[in-house]
Amino acid sequence: MEGESPKRGDTPSGAVFLSYASEDAEAAQRICAALRAAGVEVWFDQSELRGGDAWDRQIRERIHDCRLFIAVISSHTEARDEGYFRREWKLAVDRTHDMAEKKTFLFPVVIDETSERRAAVPDKFHEVQWTRLPAGDTPPAFTERIARLLSPEPLSSSFDLSHAAGFIGKRQAASRKLGTVPVAIAAVVILAAVAYFAADRLWLSKRSSRGVLSSATTLAVASNLSIAVLPFADMSEKKDQEYFADGLSEEILNLLAGIPNLKVIGRTSSFQFKGRNDDLRSIGEKLGAAYVLEGSVRRVADHVRVTAQLVSARDGVHLWSNTYDRPFGDVLELQDELAAGVARALEVSVRNDAPQGRGSQNSEAYDFYLRGLHALEAYNGVGFETAGNDFQQALDLDPGFGQAATQLGRMVVLEAEFGYAPAAPTYDRARRMLETALRLDPSSGLAHAWLGWVHMAYDWDWAAASADMREALRLAPHDPEVGLCASRLAMALGHWDDAIQLIKSASARDPLFPALFNSLSEIYLQTGRLPEAEAAERHVLEISPTYVSAPYNLAKVLLAEDRPTEALALIATRQQAVSDRPASLAMIYHALGRKTDSDAQLAMLVHQYQNDQPVEIAEVFAFRGEAEEAFQWLERSYRQRCASLYFIKAEWPLKKIEADRRYEALLRKLNLPE
Repeated sequence: MEGESPKRGDTPSGAVFLSYASEDAEAAQRICAALRAAGVEVWFDQSELRGGDAWDRQIRERIHDCRLFIAVISSHTEARDEGYFRREWKLAVDRTHDMAEKKTFLFPVVIDETSERRAAVPDKFHEVQWTRLPAGDTPPAFTERIARLLSPEPLSSSFDLSHAAGFIGKRQAASRKLGTVPVAIAAVVILAAVAYFAADRLWLSKRSSRGVLSSATTLAVASNLSIAVLPFADMSEKKDQEYFADGLSEEILNLLAGIPNLKVIGRTSSFQFKGRNDDLRSIGEKLGAAYVLEGSVRRVADHVRVTAQLVSARDGVHLWSNTYDRPFGDVLELQDELAAGVARALEVSVRNDAPQGRGSQNSEAYDFYLRGLHALEAYNGVGFETAGNDFQQALDLDPGFGQAATQLGRMVVLEAEFGYAPAAPTYDRARRMLETALRLDPSSGLAHAWLGWVHMAYDWDWAAASADMREALRLAPHDPEVGLCASRLAMALGHWDDAIQLIKSASARDPLFPALFNSLSEIYLQTGRLPEAEAAERHVLEISPTYVSAPYNLAKVLLAEDRPTEALALIATRQQAVSDRPASLAMIYHALGRKTDSDAQLAMLVHQYQNDQPVEIAEVFAFRGEAEEAFQWLERSYRQRCASLYFIKAEWPLKKIEADRRYEALLRKLNLPE
């Protein structure tokens, strides 16, 4: 920063260093004032004094000690080949060499129309996201973001996952939810501009019951370089190419997500708008996307026509469009060209190092792969079976198809989680397939994440699970699903703060994930933050009214708040997973003092689900204060190697027996920390 001699010790090490050319002092002052008004410490001054070697030394110390380095970029910095600000920029870049790659430190801010792509700045600046603040005008969203970046990030060393977000997994029954993931944010913030949450395993069932977005949906803050890829419309004459249109959209999304400077909204959120006619500006606002990519697909035999257009979500202006006519065998090239066209329109650079194992040059194998992705979205027995056959046929046609191997391994894990197949042989099959996927494509973060899931859910090998999750996060730090898997591991270990931080990373790119609030609710419930738990779970039902595990989770929150009558009314009127209904009613009737009714519901649960849901049966007994029976069912779960037993630390009803020595003994048997 070009200014007066700093005094050592007058700014804490958590402060922001504001670097600017003297010609931009007025704009820099506006930024500084806004940040200070929000309680952010900023090192900034406006004089032109120079202090010689001592001043230079203290500048170096400040840059070494600061938490964030904001570089103000403008036509003035472009016009000056020399200037002290350029020395400051170099010092800041030098400091990043000693930092973890994912650490946020450099924060370029453009205050005029200077082009990011052509700006004369260090290369390192182009590797991070830029922000535009015209003339230094600083909106609250910017100051909130800076404040969040400066807030403590208490990731415990015992968990040993470096960065990212969290995910899924909880019960194994076919009709059951796939877990929960939380986010540490107050109810007010849930509905505010910070869309920082993520999903649990219930995200799996979300797809089979496409939710209706309410007017209360979170409004996310759009960065200047952020984009949502909407599912392309099937314009084929027979309307039989939905699988191809969806798959093409997802593949383009994944390609764009590989661009370092571009924030790409996750599939879960973007696909919420499938088949709808919402105004694109409204979609951009809800998703926190500055741009929206939409298009259509028409396929006749082996010929494909794809039309795409890029629209500014701020004003609805069409910025770019193109039509591609290709043989189906050239679809990978088509995807690359389309992604490159979007990148050029946004003035960002496309990676030219396509990931190993990304696709197949065998058009028939690739078609089976896209069909498998589409079938998997049903998240039911027929969908799993169909998807498994499609992925296997893709591999039979192209044994080197890494993506198909990854998705097949992922599908097999889900079969075990949902209880569609016996745990032992199914998890073993998943392990073999995911290991094959990693031999074909060592760079697959998704394959590492799901292999880590096997180590967690079935092996109870927490060190191996952590190692795979770390590698997954290193390889795919912006993949919400990878982040979700990592968060699930944090929850299983009972590291709530870690899970929250992990979830923030994933949910920032997937802000309309119903499961994220479902998971958030479970963490809040487990940690005693009941009003926030209730607000999060009710928001799940606003986003997706048919989300099957939400009523059960909300009922538990209401029971914790001593509101059993409201819980009973909720269960009576909401669709839910079949085993959840007797479990929730057994607990509600117990809380109401209706012992006969509670006994009847518990007997029904035991009779129908003793082989599928022994952990859930144990939860009900624990809630009723019947510890002996609860431990008998937990021991049975251990003998059966129940697929949801690894998650017992996150099961709220079991808190009533946590002080029992038998609970500690069970944790030791699961290799879980006490």
